[in-house]
Amino acid sequence: MRMKNKMIADRYMIVSSIGEGGMADVYLGIDTILNREVAIKILRGELSNDPITLLRFQREANAASKLNHPNVVGVYDVGESEGRHYIVMEYVRGRTLKQLISQRGALDKVEAVQIMKQLVSAVQHAHENNIIHRDIKPQNVLVKDDGTVKITDFGIALAHDAVQLTQSDAVLGSAHYLAPETTRGEPATVQIDIYALGIVFYELLCGDVPYHGDNPVQIAMKHLREEIPSIRDFNPTLPQSIENIITKATVKNRSQRYRTAQNMLDDLNRCLLPEYVDVAPLVFEEENDQQGSTRIVSREKPKQVQPEETKEARFDRRSKLIIGCLLLAIVAVATVAVLFFTGVFDFAKKVTVPDVLGLDQDEAIELLEKKGLEIDKVKQELTDDKDKNTVLSLSLKPGTEVKAGSKITITVSAGEYFVIEDYVGKNISEIEDLFQDSHLKIKIEKKETATSSYEPGTILSQSGLKRGKKIDPSKPYTITLEISMYPQVTISGIKGMKIDDAIAKLKAMGLKVITSQKSTVDFTEEELASLQKGVVVDSDPKEGTLYTQDGNSVITLYYY
Repeated sequence: MRMKNKMIADRYMIVSSIGEGGMADVYLGIDTILNREVAIKILRGELSNDPITLLRFQREANAASKLNHPNVVGVYDVGESEGRHYIVMEYVRGRTLKQLISQRGALDKVEAVQIMKQLVSAVQHAHENNIIHRDIKPQNVLVKDDGTVKITDFGIALAHDAVQLTQSDAVLGSAHYLAPETTRGEPATVQIDIYALGIVFYELLCGDVPYHGDNPVQIAMKHLREEIPSIRDFNPTLPQSIENIITKATVKNRSQRYRTAQNMLDDLNRCLLPEYVDVAPLVFEEENDQQGSTRIVSREKPKQVQPEETKEARFDRRSKLIIGCLLLAIVAVATVAVLFFTGVFDFAKKVTVPDVLGLDQDEAIELLEKKGLEIDKVKQELTDDKDKNTVLSLSLKPGTEVKAGSKITITVSAGEYFVIEDYVGKNISEIEDLFQDSHLKIKIEKKETATSSYEPGTILSQSGLKRGKKIDPSKPYTITLEISMYPQVTISGIKGMKIDDAIAKLKAMGLKVITSQKSTVDFTEEELASLQKGVVVDSDPKEGTLYTQDGNSVITLYYY
């Protein structure tokens, strides 16, 4: 359904699409009463009849509306219009924290700590109001140009006394930030938000999440079983006090984690002070409990008292030992004879497999054949950093002795993977040149979005090929890029409107407007008496003109 320029509840004018979520779409809108920009989240029509989705959507509205904090996106209005449920929220100009990390990589410790102070303060406020967010991640944090951060998307937030929607509702959230107890299906507590905050802190300082996997299940299992990597191994200049915060926030046993977000905030407030920088590393003793931590306990069987052996028993035991040794000797001789006569014991010429790893394919084959080995096949694999035709591995271990004429398979590099980056914020022509110069078979599907907030051609979002994906340059792929374009409209229907109404209408369309009052100095008294004041009498450009809103142009409205 086309939503642009549609009015919601006779008050909110939809200007453009901002993004799409799992159950709702988000639009930039204008509150025509208060004349301010707002973000409008609208539940998709087909989901309005799903009671669980509708309850989850209403839960988000209820959760966020309870909160009043400078680092939580404010909720202005909630309602239903023409069968569509909507939430009207504060519109934050900027980017997500995930986009900031993707564009800048690891942040300076001072900036990272400042961001975390804001996030933890907001989460503590939510916890004080009995709200567990359950999906803390950089994608749900907006960053304003002045450095202020705001948490959004309370779509799966859970009040402490709320009824669980479904069994699977217990494991909602993003795998990269999922607390171990969530994977085990345990009830949600404030500690799952604290765990996610610890992972976000790690990502801010490292530029990447601690665990990776081929699918969400693999990643979740790593959170459950593997210790989080040391952030000081990545950056040894970081103070131990910072690593201790990450360690305590992400410890597997939630009973050892920060009890409250306020405790974590207290540590963040003092972690950069000189007297706290060189504290001792925080080490938790593992315990055997229901939170998933384990401790190996040694259990020794009690020694048994053996009765004193008689002479007859000793003789019998020695006889059995001698007979056993004789039987073993007979078996060994028979085995050697069989191996000899079946050809296993072979005195054929032996050769040592040369080490050709890292050599060029042709050079390696020549060396292997000179040694008397037969090339069975050559396999190719893409690599992260090896030139094409570089030998990666052999089917026979270098340095081992084998029969002359043995067959060997070598695996060589087919070239390097191409790693997809985050192209959001870049110009489409730059990416087209990159793909062409890299000889990639990537088809770009463009979706144009009208906006005057970005230069034309700026990439607003990407899908199909996500950041970090490794692709084979020789194979075809498709990537979808949302591209900004200047709004283009035909000016109409404003002549004769009240000047304030005309301004609101044009601004809601994303256009820039100025006004100019015409002079009445030369008018007669009769003309003045019949003159309509405060009404649009003309415009520049004139009505009927196809107008493009770029960064500098404006529409001038004339009135008396």
